[in-house]
Amino acid sequence: MNPQDLLKLAVTVAEEAAALIVERRRGTITVADTKSTITDVVTAVDRESEELIRARVLQARPDDSFLGEEGDDVVGTSGVRWVVDPIDGTVNYLYDHPTYAVSIAVEVDGTTVAGVVVDAPKGEVFTATLGGGAFLDGKPIQASNCSELPQALVGTGFGYDPVRRQVQAEVVAHLIAKIRDIRRIGVGAIDLCYVACGRLDAVYERGLNPWDYGAGALIASEAGARVGGLHGEPVSPEMSIAAAPELFDTFHDLLAEADPLRA
Repeated sequence: MNPQDLLKLAVTVAEEAAALIVERRRGTITVADTKSTITDVVTAVDRESEELIRARVLQARPDDSFLGEEGDDVVGTSGVRWVVDPIDGTVNYLYDHPTYAVSIAVEVDGTTVAGVVVDAPKGEVFTATLGGGAFLDGKPIQASNCSELPQALVGTGFGYDPVRRQVQAEVVAHLIAKIRDIRRIGVGAIDLCYVACGRLDAVYERGLNPWDYGAGALIASEAGARVGGLHGEPVSPEMSIAAAPELFDTFHDLLAEADPLRA
């Protein structure tokens, strides 16, 4: 149950999965299936990566639970659950855009205590344990000290449903004149890690799932960012916000004005 021990296993497995997906990308990648819409895709490599992670984790810890984006859940008895995105940024991966990641969060009795996000093409490894700080390639990282909206570089993402995307575009239109600029990277876990290391000042998105934000939210929080939803709610699929600590309240209020819960 030691968070550092859990993190050590998570990093080892995530790095192996990252190497696998980078190697597979040297070949031809095709769509194996779709999910919510025809543009919400799954590749065979998503499934291969998740199968590898599940096998390695349950071999080492057979009594643990496992929640992955692509496969069947495993219900264990230990109180430990592994929450896994085998390729976060599958559309980037499909098109060979060089940002996609493996994300693994580890929960103990429902609380995330360890997380790792490996930016597979770059080889960057973001890690954190609860109360232990956040790191990039083993070096401590910290969220930015941005406190003014006009200075804030903001990341976001968009859903796959056309109706939701239209409303999300309206939210961006509400924000764009009040902030420095918008970045759309296409990888929710990386967005959160970029807030953690100061490459973004804030990020928000509706529709992220636990495997998207599980590790990244812990990393951002441990780097000093504030993480949550709207109106005091925790981060959830309804809304995920992470921002520099002195920016969070004003950024939150700007989002609330735009009513992103409609998105």
